[in-house]
Amino acid sequence: MGGAVVVLLAVASYLVVQYVSGGRPAPRCAVVSGNGDGASYRFTAEQAVNAATISAVGTSRGMPERAVTIALATALQESGLRNIHHGDRDSLGLFQQRPSEGWGTQAQIMDPVYAAGRFYAHLDRIPGYSRLPLTVAAQRVQRSGYPQAYAKHEPDATLLAAALTGRSGASLTCEGRPSGTEGRKPGDPAKVRAALVRDFGPGVAPVAGRGPREVSVPVPATMDSAEGGERQRGWELAHWAVANSSALHIERVSYAGRVWTAGDAGGRWSASAHKASAGKDSAGKTSARDEKGVGEVRIVTAQ
Repeated sequence: MGGAVVVLLAVASYLVVQYVSGGRPAPRCAVVSGNGDGASYRFTAEQAVNAATISAVGTSRGMPERAVTIALATALQESGLRNIHHGDRDSLGLFQQRPSEGWGTQAQIMDPVYAAGRFYAHLDRIPGYSRLPLTVAAQRVQRSGYPQAYAKHEPDATLLAAALTGRSGASLTCEGRPSGTEGRKPGDPAKVRAALVRDFGPGVAPVAGRGPREVSVPVPATMDSAEGGERQRGWELAHWAVANSSALHIERVSYAGRVWTAGDAGGRWSASAHKASAGKDSAGKTSARDEKGVGEVRIVTAQ
């Protein structure tokens, strides 16, 4: 699907944006391995938003982490994780899907949620896809003219999937734009809630937080533990918020005693200076979940 050409165009577009913006560095993101092997991957805030959407759509459909890895590696090859309006012949979007091949209308394919959903629907129909080499599984969906090209993205996609599915906690960071930075706009909690539901579907239920700029995302204690359960779901939501920090003007994210702050030492996770606000059960006792801060993800938008 002309992935190599698309990636070159993506790089050129990125350089143009840098020039037009006066040379101010765009916010960057990074993901590090949770295995202690020093592996890492750096990418742009735009790529982070798209990667987070691809992962959220996958987990909301009940797809395993391996499926998310395959989807991310495919999008890295096809578009450089950018939702582009061009490609080989009529190829479009994150996965360079073609309207003429029945993938959907142009408008549908340019919707990252729709595009990711179609990719997973095709992948799920491949018998034993999770046991296939990544390049084989991706090729059976994409029918690319360069079937071996997906393999080189597997290490980076594996790191991204571990973080964005929440299996590897506090492993994804973004610089974001701290409040007061030139060009920084105030955030809108309503837009954050809408984006969460758009990407994750009805399985997530964000509500207004304790302050006017805050969003609280409850993490159910009864979640299926097949893919890691409650804590993994919490980190999935927290990492999604960090990945969207520049796009949605998010200033701070808190989960499980850790806090990320935009622009603070490169947007790293650190120990929270305050204990989670503890709720109480019907007997007036504070639950262990509330003490550990695993019952909710707290998102604070910029002012």
